[in-house]
Amino acid sequence: MAYYYVNKNAQANGDHEVHKSGCSYMPEQENRLYLGDFTNCKDAVKEAKKTYSKSNGCYYCATECHTS
Repeated sequence: MAYYYVNKNAQANGDHEVHKSGCSYMPEQENRLYLGDFTNCKDAVKEAKKTYSKSNGCYYCATECHTS
């Protein structure tokens, strides 16, 4: 299991990126929202979409959930 966070600030394409704890691309603490402890990024992205409908996995730490 791992802790996941979503960036409160959208990227240029409108996506809010979901990151696993320890990712070197993790947003600053004030710019991230804790999602919970998940066994995979798919569940973390699903949780993020409850707040930000356009959420996506980080290319570096949640590669299997990165779609755009």
